[in-house]
Amino acid sequence: MKKIAFIGAGSVVFTRNLVRDLLTFKAFEDAVITLMDIDEEKLMYATKSVEKIIQAGNYPAKVVSTTNRAQALENADGVLSTICVGDIHVWGKDMEIPMKYGVDYNIGDTRGVSGIFRALRTWPVMMDICRDIEKYCPDAVFLNYTNPMAILCRAMQGETKLNVTGLCHSVQGTAEMLANWIGANKEEITYTCAGINHQAFYLTYKWNGQDAYPLIAKAVEEHYQEEIVRNEMFRHLGYYVTESSGHASEYVSWFRKRPDLIEKYCTHGTGWNPGIHFMARIDYEKNEANWRKEFVEWADNPVNLQRGNEYAAHIFNAVFGDGAMYEFNGNVRNFGLIDNLPAGCCVEVPVLASKKGLEPIHVGALPAHLALLTNISARIEELAVEGAITGDPRKIYQACYFDPLASAVLSLAEIKTMVREMFEANREYLPQFKHFD
Repeated sequence: MKKIAFIGAGSVVFTRNLVRDLLTFKAFEDAVITLMDIDEEKLMYATKSVEKIIQAGNYPAKVVSTTNRAQALENADGVLSTICVGDIHVWGKDMEIPMKYGVDYNIGDTRGVSGIFRALRTWPVMMDICRDIEKYCPDAVFLNYTNPMAILCRAMQGETKLNVTGLCHSVQGTAEMLANWIGANKEEITYTCAGINHQAFYLTYKWNGQDAYPLIAKAVEEHYQEEIVRNEMFRHLGYYVTESSGHASEYVSWFRKRPDLIEKYCTHGTGWNPGIHFMARIDYEKNEANWRKEFVEWADNPVNLQRGNEYAAHIFNAVFGDGAMYEFNGNVRNFGLIDNLPAGCCVEVPVLASKKGLEPIHVGALPAHLALLTNISARIEELAVEGAITGDPRKIYQACYFDPLASAVLSLAEIKTMVREMFEANREYLPQFKHFD
């Protein structure tokens, strides 16, 4: 009987999808699923979801619900993190403050000034979780879904000896999207994908062993309006990037620095419905009501027990389940993996999961122009990690100075003023910083 701990189980949709996937494996049919969250209402909804899945599948699994992290982690074989530090009002500030200065991020949870401050808030909590894992289940496989993925994984892998990697669904999701575009069955597609989280590229993409990039080039023109930013990047860079157009638009300097460019490239066909004014798109109270409504609608319908395309359950099955080896794209430190990205930074590369554990695979060098693009973000993340760990605000200012979007819009002095305001807005979440100057 295996034990799987969900930390941040109040991310209800994530939790129920990952549990559904886990229970499709014979090794986990009788698992103890331990759900932990500090939000008791969301924890209740997550628990009801898992109970419904167990009942629908007639599984002998058991669900345990708790607000006690130590209880959730004790003797766990696998741990998943889907936490979010602060509510929608808090991360709303991540968008509102840059917007006041003319920096229009779209999601703001991965990189850029918004993503850096999300990382700074989250890092102390993630370290507490890591220390608890070291104490209560040091041999567990720890899979992180919490953003900002690269900064957090780089920090955890540098500060602990845990068996931890970070997972994102953009690689397999985009691979499937491209397969659909060219008329291929996703089971007939193979690829090598590498870079950094949300800025990884398909270095090869093959259909039944044959290069499919000529077909992708034609499909990009046919489907241009569906993913304008990514398709525009492909036109100029020659390789397809993994993350959605909404996210991709905020990581570079090309698409969101002027209102006319936002209208041309970002307002349509991004999948995230971005626009010039973030706060005009978000209604805090409506957001809270929506997730409750979504749960009720889900609960009123039969449960779909078919396995999804997330990596987590496959990884657990390979390492401490039936042992079937599984290759996935994971976030790990760059020690001999990508030759022309900084040593030790967090990269997203193929990883082999097996009874031997998690083994990252050497990719080699990225094409020079892709290395140039991803080096910027990777080095910014290195600065942000150093600042988060040491509590040195100068590192955070320096990381933000080089953010491609912020630096395309603002001067150095303006960026510093904006970042100082971000520090003040997040003061209660940043115990590692004694001052902000």
